[in-house]
Amino acid sequence: MHRTLARVPLRSLADCFCESKPNSKPHQNKRRNVAEKLEVSRTLTTANGGEFWLFGEKSTRKSMQMQIVDALHSNERSRASNLLLKFVHESYSLGADDFVCILNYCANSPDPLFVMETWKVMQEKEIGLDDKCYLLMMRALCRGGYLQEASNLMSFLGGHGISPMLPVYNSFLKACAKMRSILHANQCLDLMEHRAVGRNEVTYNEILKLALWQKNLSAVHGIWKDYIKHYSLSITALRKFIRSFTRLRDLKSAYETLQDMVALAIRTRLSRTAGERSCYSRLDIPIPLYGDLSSQKVTLDESKHFVALEMETHSYNAEQCTLNLGNKEIQSTKIGMPSKHENLILRRSFNDVIHACAQTQNCELAEMLMQQMQSLGLRPSRHTYDGFVRAVVSKRGLNDGMEVLKIMRQMNLKPLDSTLATLSISCSRALELDLAEVLLDQISDRLYPHPHNALLAACDVMDQPERAVRILTKMKQHCAKRIKTIEMDMVKNNVQHSHLSMKNLLKALGAEGMTRELIQYLRVAENLFSRNNIDLGTSIYNAVLHSLVEAREVHMVIEIFKKMKPCGVLPNAATYDIMIDCCSVIICFKSACALVSMMLRDGFYPTTLTYTTLIKILLKYENFCEAMNLLDQASSEGVQLDVLLYNTILQKACEKGRIDVIEFIVEQMHQERVQPDPSTCQYVFTAYVNCGFHNTAAEALQVLSLRMICEEDSSFQEQRKEFDDNSILAEDSETELRIVRVFKASDVNLATALLNLRWCAIVGFPVSWSPKESAWAKRLSANYETRTRTG
Repeated sequence: MHRTLARVPLRSLADCFCESKPNSKPHQNKRRNVAEKLEVSRTLTTANGGEFWLFGEKSTRKSMQMQIVDALHSNERSRASNLLLKFVHESYSLGADDFVCILNYCANSPDPLFVMETWKVMQEKEIGLDDKCYLLMMRALCRGGYLQEASNLMSFLGGHGISPMLPVYNSFLKACAKMRSILHANQCLDLMEHRAVGRNEVTYNEILKLALWQKNLSAVHGIWKDYIKHYSLSITALRKFIRSFTRLRDLKSAYETLQDMVALAIRTRLSRTAGERSCYSRLDIPIPLYGDLSSQKVTLDESKHFVALEMETHSYNAEQCTLNLGNKEIQSTKIGMPSKHENLILRRSFNDVIHACAQTQNCELAEMLMQQMQSLGLRPSRHTYDGFVRAVVSKRGLNDGMEVLKIMRQMNLKPLDSTLATLSISCSRALELDLAEVLLDQISDRLYPHPHNALLAACDVMDQPERAVRILTKMKQHCAKRIKTIEMDMVKNNVQHSHLSMKNLLKALGAEGMTRELIQYLRVAENLFSRNNIDLGTSIYNAVLHSLVEAREVHMVIEIFKKMKPCGVLPNAATYDIMIDCCSVIICFKSACALVSMMLRDGFYPTTLTYTTLIKILLKYENFCEAMNLLDQASSEGVQLDVLLYNTILQKACEKGRIDVIEFIVEQMHQERVQPDPSTCQYVFTAYVNCGFHNTAAEALQVLSLRMICEEDSSFQEQRKEFDDNSILAEDSETELRIVRVFKASDVNLATALLNLRWCAIVGFPVSWSPKESAWAKRLSANYETRTRTG
């Protein structure tokens, strides 16, 4: 029923059979004990024969298993394989039980490869698996990520006398979730249904996680309905459903489930107070729900702004309390609280729903939930107030948000960094720059870019460059401090910089615009690696050069590039592309051509990126003729031209109103079968509109939008009705929402094309589903052929 899901985790029953801890190496005294037992068994064998000889054989087998385990633990895999073959061929009457120690180690490591090797040997010796070995093998394969092999094992053994137990399937679903394999999860659910395995609470939990991972709200609702039919509710189970509803932004369901949780918690407390025994069934086979929540009515009195829980058979003594939120005063009733554990779960669930209120800007419900927490005796935490501040600020603005912050400080609650970030952003938007900066300084973790960006934007609006420079300086200082802390920890743990760590560090400094620190660390890297006789590598220099070009530090770029070859660091194709890009910064085509010559001498040929950069430089001179010649040269040399290269020319042609260039490039793209993208449509449409050719602009937009969907005209007729009815000509209010969902599916070109065509239809231009029949397209084709013949 919910098999269109993904996968999830759970503890396997194989744990019950595994006595040793993962990666535990056999202790030396244990080995001596094994050796002593072997000696004793041999003596007894000589004296008494028969029965004790079997004991000696059993001890020998145990010793062989431990040797194999020891070899695996020492990463001597070839020795382990040889010992396994020796064990199988030199022992008699082996059974599945004789492989438990090996499989147990493999399950805990995990070592799925040796499990498969062991299984192969057992099959060759016709040694059947028992339940214990099967569980261990499945655990090793699942934990090792070998889902296909685990699936094959489940399917194979199901028809050979061993029926997998429900926990095995649950464990497999857990592995599917970890590996994000929807295909294997669906196969597992199909197999469970075919074999009538049934489901238990763990299964429902796993399926719920799968539905959440897929963001499938309807599936979550289906699981909820199915779950409450078969199981009595618990605080923990309700918590999982509340989290799912809030993450999928179903505030209504989350709120209703939260009220069910509150009612259940109070009912449980009353049962304990009355001496009743609280019992919830937890069997592998689903059971009927003992009663339901119909006796626990949850009502919302909007006039009084609080939630009252009405129990049919119980009454409570009320104690009035108040909570001031901004300018509002809310009354509520004090209700006794359940156990400490239930208290924690309830508070976390309230936190989830309040955070969901912030996402949906439902400040009123957030206030009611805060009041209900006080009614229940639940002390709001910093996380609670974090969501509450977001909700208040989103609806009521900065002043009410600061009032909540004042309440927190009166309660000696230190606000979270995210709370301060929210308030700082609100201050920046209100152009309260001093307060925004004060709040920003209180954030302990500077990994929050949004409040800094908001304050920098406010500095721009208020024309305060000095403040902006100060903020940037603080950001860089904090970044440098964090790097020093990490490096000190590396030294403390005797960890040296590798090529990867140094490259990541240099790229991070470059991304932050910290050019001075970037050069300093490059020198540190050069000294560090040269002392250890290690080549620093071209890729690290490329990372530095790229960051400096982005920062427009041309002189530093040239200085480092000149020193590379004398230092034994040979430039590669990427190095030359970066240097040619540097020439686009200083707008020097002559230097770019010199670099191309060096590139060719070193055995590297220009790529699409190289030609794109060269054309970009020529276009800065507004030299369209030479840019077009260079484009033809790239095409003749077999370089794969892409939409980015063509868009580079179209953008400049649009700025200069060169309709002739635009039409030639658009047709060449069509001839080369390079599909346009949203930028292509924008440049072409804008160019025609700026020149006053509005009808041509709409016709060109239609043709390019259709080409974004597909280059083949014949395929449009198959999709025409679907697009017309659902996206382009539809008149219902959900049309744009359906198109937006296409954006979310990462199909940007299709979504943009549908929006363009819909806009054309709305403004009165009928959509033609045969782009090659367009008069505009025919004219471009004819002009292109004429030019190529005469050229």
